[in-house]
Amino acid sequence: MDAEPTTPLSQRLAGGIAAPIPGRWEEVRARLAEGAAEEGLLDVAYASVDSPIGTLLLAATEVGVVRVAFDDEAGDTVLGELAARVSPRVLEAPSRLDDARRELEEYFDGRRTRFGLPVDWQLTTGFRRQVLGATAEIPYGSTGTYTSVATAAGSARAVRAAGTALATNPVPVIVPCHRVLRSDGALGGYRGGADRKEVLLRHEAAHQGRG
Repeated sequence: MDAEPTTPLSQRLAGGIAAPIPGRWEEVRARLAEGAAEEGLLDVAYASVDSPIGTLLLAATEVGVVRVAFDDEAGDTVLGELAARVSPRVLEAPSRLDDARRELEEYFDGRRTRFGLPVDWQLTTGFRRQVLGATAEIPYGSTGTYTSVATAAGSARAVRAAGTALATNPVPVIVPCHRVLRSDGALGGYRGGADRKEVLLRHEAAHQGRG
């Protein structure tokens, strides 16, 4: 008698072996995610959402949103980072991110000017965390500078370190590092690239006062 196949189930499915009935995959995935959560096997849920600045990968723990990644960041790398730094129990579970996806949709539609989502800050600590906390307080449609957020974080002279904190912001858009400019008014850097930063600033300027 032939031996049972030893190829992992995920690879067999990807290779077309025992593939789910067309139209049933979302249902199957939802049941798997629900079961994993009930068994305490789901620590990080992730999902993707389309937006005017490209497809975003969202990830959340029970505490809150822990990562927002742009589509030019390799998804496997992002998920690998989450597995290494947060928990290896990472699973695609869109329903766990319904609130985040809804608020982002409202933001990009111009109907939301402030996010109400909890954030899990565990991917950033110390001064970087303080810089991002100050950045989160910059109002919609307004801007700050690298100097102003460094000052608010407790070290006015640490402008370069503040720039590093913003460049490595794990939850861009939700924590609006795009609102931080250079003192001369130039855009400065951005994790998602200068083009996305400009699009977000123009979007907020166009919808200020409507949300």
